[in-house]
Amino acid sequence: MPLLRVSLWSGRTKEQKAALAKALTDTMVEVAKVPPQSVTIQIEELPKENWASGGQLHSELFKE
Repeated sequence: MPLLRVSLWSGRTKEQKAALAKALTDTMVEVAKVPPQSVTIQIEELPKENWASGGQLHSELFKE
């Protein structure tokens, strides 16, 4: 059964993560033709300083 892993910067609300889980599940049901209860989603939140692109930390590239 499908396992979707999503990595995000820290800071999303519980409501945002619930909406994301619902949207991803609905998409898997529609596209992959699987029952919703078979879809598992893992959401991993990491601080920006634990991500890097092009040799630069995201905390430096994407300052708030």
